[in-house]
Amino acid sequence: MKSSELHQFYKKSQGERLEIIKQFAELGETDIETLKKTGAMDFGIADRMSENVIGTQQLPLGIAANFIINGKERLLPMSVEEPSIIAAASKIAGIARKTGGFAAEADPPIMIGQIQLLKVKDFAKAKKGILKKKKELLEKANTFDPVLVKSGGGARDIELREVKSRRGKMLVAHLLVDCGDAMGANAVNGMAETIAGDMARIAGGEQRLFIISNLAVHRKARARVVITPQALEESFAGKGTGLGGAEMIERILDVYELAAADRFRAATHNKGIMNAIDAIAVACGQDWRALESGAHSFAAFGREYGPLTKYCKDKKGNLAGEIELPIAVGLVGGAVKTSPVAQVALKILGAKSAEELAMAMACAGLAENLGSLREIAVRGIRHGHMELHAKNIAVIAGAQGKEIDAVAERISKEGNIKVDRAKEILEETREGK
Repeated sequence: MKSSELHQFYKKSQGERLEIIKQFAELGETDIETLKKTGAMDFGIADRMSENVIGTQQLPLGIAANFIINGKERLLPMSVEEPSIIAAASKIAGIARKTGGFAAEADPPIMIGQIQLLKVKDFAKAKKGILKKKKELLEKANTFDPVLVKSGGGARDIELREVKSRRGKMLVAHLLVDCGDAMGANAVNGMAETIAGDMARIAGGEQRLFIISNLAVHRKARARVVITPQALEESFAGKGTGLGGAEMIERILDVYELAAADRFRAATHNKGIMNAIDAIAVACGQDWRALESGAHSFAAFGREYGPLTKYCKDKKGNLAGEIELPIAVGLVGGAVKTSPVAQVALKILGAKSAEELAMAMACAGLAENLGSLREIAVRGIRHGHMELHAKNIAVIAGAQGKEIDAVAERISKEGNIKVDRAKEILEETREGK
């Protein structure tokens, strides 16, 4: 039976790691060859993906292990330069396995296309007229993308809002579109443009903006996890914390409460969540800028800016965590179809729909956030972060090949993870001391 629980995966060679992933995700030889290419993306592909291309910028592609999501074993590809992100998510996923892993769900893929109507004289009459013609408007909107409609998606509804601004009051229509397995920006923008003129005529006003909104409140994903005091305590075995699992949970809740009460902390708290979500987005060819915009906007939607996660103790004294945020992603269109690595990453993750990808991202965000809270509350964030950063410090100091691991191990054991100390150790190593 396949398992995402990968013991000491970080100690294995690239070939050994790829063989494990190949078996887990049932990858073909072409997929493996794509992953082996650590050089730059083919210029022809890069030039078609962006504008004024002169080269490419690379990021490591890693695997967050140990995840069970809705009873299924999952390996989550993450493209990110910070090792602690993958390590923290994998650690929490490993702890969560003892209580069955993560439970997740996602809303249908409904996106909002906004249509701005100005110089409307009678708002009540305008709204009544648009809603009276709603069926015809939706039918016309759907003519823009018959392929989407044929696959089960398309324009579903129209909502109307009166918005006050410094330049006067305006009528804003929300065109709700089921985007299927696409993120949906092109379809939504096109459908909104298709009916904007008709809406303006019905409203007796003028059209201006017609564009997608990244505050995808109809397309949220949620995840939940339960961690026992015993599992939490065992996760620090040999670390000499002197704390029991119950005390660790109390400390985590203390740290969380600052995010719940203070916007300055909430901003960093949510940044940690997006560390993992963005890493999966980059690996799988998703629009991580849209995800960032939607997440932080949702954190202030109808309230003062606050955390995207919630934590409490359940009746058994376990730590219960949950997350909810908009996650608009797709399996078709965009970089997904032009980036060979993104296609392989999606095979590894095993998502069969946009909703499954969104659920995996929500679980990763929750795991990453809880991993950060765990470290902050028990040892301090710098301790674990710098331990994982030791190899980077060794490289900066000039270490090469096997020297990197040797220098990193020593500065970690000494607790002196600094470039000047790494240089001293490297010099001693080369002199044979």
